[in-house]
Amino acid sequence: MKQFFSKHRLRRLNQVQFIAAGFFMIILVGTCLLMLPIASRTGEWTNFRDAMFTATSATCVTGLVVYDTFTHWNLFGQLVILTLIQIGGLGFITIGVGFSILFRRRIGLRERDLLKESVNALEIGGIVKLARMIFFGTLLFEGVGAILLSIRFVPRFGLAKGIYYGIFHAISAFCNAGFDLMGCEEAYSSFSGYYAGDWFVNLTLMALIVIGGLGFVVWADVSFKKFKWKAFSLHTKLVLSVTAILIVVGALLLYLFEQGNTLEGMSTGEQVLASLFGSVTARTAGFNTVDTGALKQESKLLTIILMFIGGSPGSTAGGVKTTTIAVILFYVYSNIRGNGCNVFHRRIGDEIIKKASMVFCLNLFLGVISTLLILATSNLAMDDILFEAYSAISTVGMTTGITRDLNTVGRVAIMLLMFCGRIGSMTFALSFIKKPESSHITLPVEKITIG
Repeated sequence: MKQFFSKHRLRRLNQVQFIAAGFFMIILVGTCLLMLPIASRTGEWTNFRDAMFTATSATCVTGLVVYDTFTHWNLFGQLVILTLIQIGGLGFITIGVGFSILFRRRIGLRERDLLKESVNALEIGGIVKLARMIFFGTLLFEGVGAILLSIRFVPRFGLAKGIYYGIFHAISAFCNAGFDLMGCEEAYSSFSGYYAGDWFVNLTLMALIVIGGLGFVVWADVSFKKFKWKAFSLHTKLVLSVTAILIVVGALLLYLFEQGNTLEGMSTGEQVLASLFGSVTARTAGFNTVDTGALKQESKLLTIILMFIGGSPGSTAGGVKTTTIAVILFYVYSNIRGNGCNVFHRRIGDEIIKKASMVFCLNLFLGVISTLLILATSNLAMDDILFEAYSAISTVGMTTGITRDLNTVGRVAIMLLMFCGRIGSMTFALSFIKKPESSHITLPVEKITIG
């Protein structure tokens, strides 16, 4: 292992390979720590498979668990998970650069290039300024979120425990991780119990989820241009527009679908709140205020679609991203009309369209292939497996309750999906494919029938 991660080998890695290797090392360290007897409440060793699944889920900010976070892990284990969530949410490159800024150390060109790749920035210029905003902005949002959540948690759990719960859930929500400690009341319940109808807690969590899922590039654009819509970049306009549409449409459909089912017995206000929360959390946060396993089939399909889309590029969220879906839909619409791919008085280039199509297809195929693999090796229901697979590849963490019933093959498949979802399926795949040597020979074109 030491020889594999030698300085010579690391220098030969490109940016994506270096980031992937770094995340893999973090997962291994987290696995070793979670295996220790001092990490579990029983004081016993946790087996390698379950510890690695938990470490992968935390580092990839997913939230799928084989053990309830509160009932199995003690304070040490929970702090290990929380640390992995924070590293996974921001990226170890961003955190490293953030500390370099804090201690006024020089940031070289390689670090700047790695940071650009890590946060999906459009250009390397101003990347250090962006890193500073990410580092201190994260502290601000998570700090405010922790204070607000503590206002509700302290009266119920006491001062120390209430503040700790506020910090834990603020970080988990902002990083779109989905890990929670509500197992203190009922295992695997998330926020479906006491706080399901609490507007204060729900709105705080939703705000953290949305802010974390918008993307750091959007943060910079909005703050630098002082909230002026016309001055925003096309990227920011697409992210804000698609995010708003998905939240509203998703909430409306969930509200209509779940009448007489999971929303039964709630007041109108609580039904609206639960629908909004379900729409927001499905786009990679992983919390839930209603029983996900009890959702109707149409609601599960809608949730899978929302999970598949996910958050926005360069954020703490996963999925194929809001801009990817926007580009594909505008491309299809423009071609039907016979126009170029234009949006907000700007034209989208062919390279962006190709990349969007590749990301969409890769994530779609990975989810389907993994579903087939798990179906062939288990007796679980297809809709539950499909839900689990797209929850993993989109780093969401929502589940119908089958995570702990997965066999070894299923857990390995889900871990690989989570890892690919966090690193980026397309960039990770392309980084290990050797590019062919350039050739001046162009092969003849031949037509085929489509459609």
